[in-house]
Amino acid sequence: MGLLRWMRVAGRGGWWRPRLVSLRTTFAVSFATVTAVVTVLVGILSYGAAARLVRVDQQSVFDEVVQDLRVEVSERRMVPEDFSSAPGHDFVRPARTDVQVLGPDGGVVDPGSPGLPVTDADREIAGAAGAGALAQHEDVDVGDDVYRVATVALGGGRGAVQVAQEFSDTEDLLRALQQRTLLLMAAVVVGAGLFGWWLARRITRRLVILTSAAEAVARTRRLGIDVPVTGSDEVGRLGRAFDRMLGRLAQSEEDQRRLVQDAGHELRTPLTSLRTNISLLRRIDELPPGTRDELVADLGQEARELTDLVNELVDLAAGQSDSEPPQRVDVADLAEDVAGLARRRTGRQIEVRASGDTTTEGRPGMLTRALSNLVENAAKFDADGTAPIEIVVSGPARPGAIRVEVHDRGPGIADADLVRVFDRFYRAADARSLPGSGLGLSIVREVALAHGGAPFAYGREGGGAVIGFTVGGGLA
Repeated sequence: MGLLRWMRVAGRGGWWRPRLVSLRTTFAVSFATVTAVVTVLVGILSYGAAARLVRVDQQSVFDEVVQDLRVEVSERRMVPEDFSSAPGHDFVRPARTDVQVLGPDGGVVDPGSPGLPVTDADREIAGAAGAGALAQHEDVDVGDDVYRVATVALGGGRGAVQVAQEFSDTEDLLRALQQRTLLLMAAVVVGAGLFGWWLARRITRRLVILTSAAEAVARTRRLGIDVPVTGSDEVGRLGRAFDRMLGRLAQSEEDQRRLVQDAGHELRTPLTSLRTNISLLRRIDELPPGTRDELVADLGQEARELTDLVNELVDLAAGQSDSEPPQRVDVADLAEDVAGLARRRTGRQIEVRASGDTTTEGRPGMLTRALSNLVENAAKFDADGTAPIEIVVSGPARPGAIRVEVHDRGPGIADADLVRVFDRFYRAADARSLPGSGLGLSIVREVALAHGGAPFAYGREGGGAVIGFTVGGGLA
């Protein structure tokens, strides 16, 4: 992937502009840019402060030298010879300064090293009557150097003393400091860019792996790709979430595939029977009246079974959907509603017993479907029974965990069938003659799992069965 990708900007005259496309490159460039801006600002401010301090210090030293000279000539009667550089004179020349002595007429009596230019103002100061009179000059060119010069009158027309401080050497020092500062800033910016690139590679390495995995899934449509997950930071959490998402999608795809295969298998039998009976309808006029009635009854029964199977398949598919919004529900109230509807449909006596806190976070439509399937299953297998069907809803001490049981006095469930009774389309041997598709209890299992619970079934003491589920472990 290149550093830049040219992107056409719509609605702006068709011009093109570059756009960063790599998160790693964006991070590295951003890091280097921020570092460069900070470094430049710090460098400029540091150099400006240092240069200002140096110039102020140099100016202060020069002003102090000039002021001391003015005090000295004002307190003592001095002549040009007192400032001579010849041996035998005790005048102490300040460090890093050049001293030149002028006579009463402004002529040079003792030249400095190097010699300083003498202006009319300097000659006027040399002939001044008052000691300490001052004339100052800035940016005086002396050869290849620049000086600041102050001329101090000795008084009484006896001459003057010129004191000069080289200004160019300070500027040379500051220019050298400036160059070194620029080199240091450039080195810091380059180092920051390299460090930013290394840091960006380290930070985005796992993101690149996740991106590759996502692209592989999109390209191959295989959900079983391994996603390397490391670390406990946000990237690690993203990797684990992505891995769990792929796992759930793979499981959903597998469930869908198995549902289609099982549905196709179960639909073949009633469809084959329907085709056979329909072919017999072509010769219905040739059949005896009793056979005709049996044929019509078989067609009606097969149509009802096929309708029930399709409806349960739709319910099972809907049970796998999370489209219904969860809300706070009272499972005992749902059980009362289901019991009332079942009483009207079957004419059976159905009792509801509730204890404890039976409220939880759930999807009422799914829970109602699961309860209805349990009650209809109990009524179907205990069709000739006179004992009431019981719905028991209990909330134990642990908040939110609810147990739902449906008790019947039917033939019960064989031990060999207990482990498979919730499988799709599974029907025990003694139940295959009864109507139904074998999907009712599998829907109960899907609803329980979707609500963080589990289904269960066992034989009832004294005959019959207890089938139910738990909810309240958290919506899946």
